[in-house]
Amino acid sequence: MKIIMLGAPGAGKGTQAKLIADKYGIPHISTGDIFRANIKNGTELGMKAKSFMDKGELVPDGLTVSMLLDRVGQPDCKDGYVLDGFPRTIPQAEELDRALSERDERIDFAVDVDVPDENIVNRMSGRRACLKCGATYHLEHIPPKNEGLCDSCGSGLVLRDDDKAETVLKRLQVYHDQTQPLIEFYTRKGILKTVDGTQDMKDVFAAITGILG
Repeated sequence: MKIIMLGAPGAGKGTQAKLIADKYGIPHISTGDIFRANIKNGTELGMKAKSFMDKGELVPDGLTVSMLLDRVGQPDCKDGYVLDGFPRTIPQAEELDRALSERDERIDFAVDVDVPDENIVNRMSGRRACLKCGATYHLEHIPPKNEGLCDSCGSGLVLRDDDKAETVLKRLQVYHDQTQPLIEFYTRKGILKTVDGTQDMKDVFAAITGILG
């Protein structure tokens, strides 16, 4: 079972991808992890990717797909995998489709965790982090016992720049411009499945497993 997770930043698709991977015994694969592993291991693909990243340039789609294919060709992917964070654009999706078809493979499901922008801004701007020990909280869903202080180490909690409303809105705009067209792309292929991401995390997961079987 080969699955692509779609959804805006902050929609919770990464959390759901991990839950899917655990339930079905398949790897949870993110391009960030693939980049880091290839660079750390000094692979030829990793060194090529690093040369672009060191210059502040985007890694070309063809190179990213090559690293991805290398990863999904490993033994632990024989029963499938969950892709998280790739593809992000139509050209990436087309490149992935071409590469998989050459192996006589295809993606089975594209799962869109759908959450309105307003909910995402509220969700992310409510996050608080402890920079000392790395613990994370949410003012509404997982509040600290003492306001503004970490339960674990007592340090002050902060709103990270990435979680500020203006930053979140910019990221959402990039998502709508570049990634949302994938919804139509996978709808045309007949593999898109949409779940309501505003529900409780367990209910979202139940909806996804109801689709995947």
